[in-house]
Amino acid sequence: MRPTLPLRGQQVSAMLENLRQRVRQAPHISHEASLHPEGDDTRDLNPGPYTPAAVLVPFVLSDAPGVLLTKRTSHLTKHAGQVSFPGGRIDPQDASPEAAALREAQEEIGLDPTLVEIVGRLPDYITGTGYRITPVLGLLPSGHDLDMLGLSLSPDEVESVFELKLPVLLDPAAPQLMTKFFRGRDRFYWEYPHPEYHIWGATAAILVGLSARLRALG
Repeated sequence: MRPTLPLRGQQVSAMLENLRQRVRQAPHISHEASLHPEGDDTRDLNPGPYTPAAVLVPFVLSDAPGVLLTKRTSHLTKHAGQVSFPGGRIDPQDASPEAAALREAQEEIGLDPTLVEIVGRLPDYITGTGYRITPVLGLLPSGHDLDMLGLSLSPDEVESVFELKLPVLLDPAAPQLMTKFFRGRDRFYWEYPHPEYHIWGATAAILVGLSARLRALG
C-alpha cells in the first residue's frame, strides 16, 4: 500500500495560520526588541514639528507570503520613483492612522479596505523630510496573491506593486546598513535586497524593525 502523504493544501494552510498568529502578536512585542544597534539616523535633518502620516504594511498571505510594496511614479514632486508602503498624510477627516492608511491604500492601489484585517501598529518612524509615520500592520486574505486582490493602480501615484517575500524579510543578514556622507557627516540607512527594486530608507528601516519583531516570536 502506498503511504498517504500530507496534502499540500493542508501544509500551506497550517503555515499561513502560524504566520497570521505571529503577525498578530508582532505589534505587542516591546519596542526594544525591534531595534537594531545601528540604524537610520536622519532625525536631525528636520527638528520638527512633524507632519503626521500613516502607511499600511500589508502581509499577503498567499502560498508564498510576503509584504506588499509599491514603487512611486517618477513624476511626483516628492519621493519620486521610490519604493514605499501604500500611505500618506493623515488628513483632518481621518478618524485614526488606521483609517488614513486604508484610505490611502484604496486611493493609490485600489485595495478594498474590507479585505484588510488590521492587527496593530508598529512604532512611529520619524523621517529626515519631516514626517512622523505610523506603520499600520494588516493581513490580506489567505490564499490571495496579488493577481487575486483586484488592485487598480493610480497612474498619478504608483508605477507598480510587488512583494518582499517572507524568507528575505526574516533573514537577519539580508538588510544592509549603508553609509553616505550628507550635510556634514556620515549617515546610516538600511537597504533590503531585491532583484528589481531599490528598497531603502524609511521603508527598509520599518521592514528591519518588523523582521526583528517576527523573529523574536520564534
